[in-house]
Parts: sequence; structure tokens; C-alpha cells
Amino acid sequence: MKKKLLREFYALCEGGICQDLLTEREKREMSDGDVLYLSGRLQTADKQNGNGRVYPYEVLKREMDNYSKIVEDNRACGELDHPDDSVVNLKNVSHIVTGIWWEGKDVMGKIKVLDTPSGRILKDLVSAGIKLGISSRGLGSVTEAANGSVTVESDFQLICFDMVSEPSKRYLSL
Repeated sequence: MKKKLLREFYALCEGGICQDLLTEREKREMSDGDVLYLSGRLQTADKQNGNGRVYPYEVLKREMDNYSKIVEDNRACGELDHPDDSVVNLKNVSHIVTGIWWEGKDVMGKIKVLDTPSGRILKDLVSAGIKLGISSRGLGSVTEAANGSVTVESDFQLICFDMVSEPSKRYLSL
């Protein structure tokens, strides 16, 4: 099967910030105005998403295990909007994922907005109350069943999580 670029959209917590997911240090940094953290659900396993795709738990678990190493290495960068590319372009980086964990079948995450040109735009959008979402970007193939459900295959490789304002017409917020 031919691999294609797969993108998914999830709305973040209200205002982009789930206060209960932040540490006291992160809350202080935010109240000082030094840093902006965003948090919420990044991805879900074994459930049909807004794009009609199902990510099997085993596939998503493997990719989250791999991605957690990138998070630990402080390399889990993402872009503002989705490029049609499988490479994270550093000149367009707006944020870095600083933590990921599982809550049931949901992958939760914490994102630090960077002081880059795209990061400053992201921060201004959040400050203006623009509703944002997080969207995974990865490469993989899918199989469509007779009932119309689409399953992401085991060749899926997660690239990053991008910040998006609105999913494209075929993407629906959950």
C-alpha cells in the first residue's frame, strides 16, 4: 500500500490551557508572562475520529513510545498550520511538546509556545481568544472496510503535532 500524509485534528482545552495539567512552576511562568503553555488531548486510539480514521491502540502506543523519546530529547517541535510535507521545517516552528502521557485511550500533551516568529503569532492568536486545535501529522497507509471505516495500518509513523486554527473541510473537531 502507498503511504500518504495523515493529519488529524483535536480541539485543545478551553482557551488552550487545562490549568490542572500544568505544574506550579509552569503556572508561575505563565502568570509572569514569560511563557505560554497549551494542553489537552493530542490523539485517541481505537475510536473513529473526525476524519473517519481509527488508530489501533498498538500502532498509536508504539508511535507514542517513539515520540516520547523525541520529547525527552527536547526535539518534539511542531509548526503553525499543516504543511503538505513530511518534514518539520525549523524556520516555521511555533512550539515544542514538553510532555505526553496516556489517559485511558487518549494521548494527552503539554505544549510550550516558543519565542519564534510563528510562536509569537500563535501566542497572539491565543491571547485574542482564537479557538485552536492540535493536529497530528504522520505518514502511513490505511485500509477501508466495506462498512466505510478506515483503519490506519501498522506502517504509520508519527512526525509531529501541529497547531491549527481550523481543520480542512474533511476534518471535523471531536
